[in-house]
Amino acid sequence: MKSSDELLQRIWYTRHPLAMLLAPLGWVYRAVGAMRKAAYASGLLACYTADVPVVIVGNITSGGTGKTPLVIWLVEYFRSLGYFPGVVARGYRGRAKSWPQQVRPDSDPVVVGDEPIVIARRANCPVAVGPRRGDAVNALLRHADCDIVISDDGLQHYALDRNYEIAVVDGVRRMGNGRCLPAGPLREPASRLETVDLIVTNGIAGRGEFGMKYIATHAEHIDGSERVELSKFSPKEIHAVAGIAHPERFFSMLRSKGFRVIAHPFRDHARFTRSDLEFGDGLPIIMTEKDAIKCEYLDLPRCWYVPITAELPDVFKRRLSFVFSGVSDG
Repeated sequence: MKSSDELLQRIWYTRHPLAMLLAPLGWVYRAVGAMRKAAYASGLLACYTADVPVVIVGNITSGGTGKTPLVIWLVEYFRSLGYFPGVVARGYRGRAKSWPQQVRPDSDPVVVGDEPIVIARRANCPVAVGPRRGDAVNALLRHADCDIVISDDGLQHYALDRNYEIAVVDGVRRMGNGRCLPAGPLREPASRLETVDLIVTNGIAGRGEFGMKYIATHAEHIDGSERVELSKFSPKEIHAVAGIAHPERFFSMLRSKGFRVIAHPFRDHARFTRSDLEFGDGLPIIMTEKDAIKCEYLDLPRCWYVPITAELPDVFKRRLSFVFSGVSDG
């Protein structure tokens, strides 16, 4: 990762002196966010209300907390209840000339972003992206017969009305130093978690939270030609590539599977060139699924990725079913 990203991580997640110097900017950020939220709540700013229930899956910290695997899990869960779900997302770092965009399994990640394509492939459901979530929901409902919409991120996107909110928390890093951007990682004060419907923790759950586990069983070749159980993958010394918000989580998972990891962290949503992944020693490369989406056309014969599946406890399913029954009836 770039040194600027590493510095931010130290400021946000350690007792770094720069956090105190940046604190006034954090107070301004918090105040502006509160005023904007109040403007939507009072009707001063208009928000889009869909004709179907909208479920927001978001977080209150900057950077990834593991929302996308949960979104995929929710699609499969609601489908098992007889719903026809669709997903909207921002399409972060997508370079489309017009928005919103419909996302398909073979869409270009340069145009629509990487994570929406992962969702389209893994969840096999309609996906639309755009910086204005209301426009994306409207486009999704015009193109597909969805009866529930799940928003990947968007907890702070109050221009989209919502029926249900699920916040995802990083079980290791939690709220960092507890300050708002740029002094800390928070997009909203930690008290915002008191107003969401459910809190899912990626890792060890705290009181009132539901723990989510990541299940990784196999690696798939980047060209789709081969699939190997991680326990049988050879050699065990590998290059591990992760362009995600918290790369160490991916590296630790591989180490827990018995791999000797040569770690290569990149910034979140990094775009790769072939030279980025030429390490000169012939060892296999294992990367995240969303990184593989961007590397499929680089002709990398030794490159693999590990699909991640979320696992939620039965008590979460019961709680979700109970709460959502009230939302859908209303």
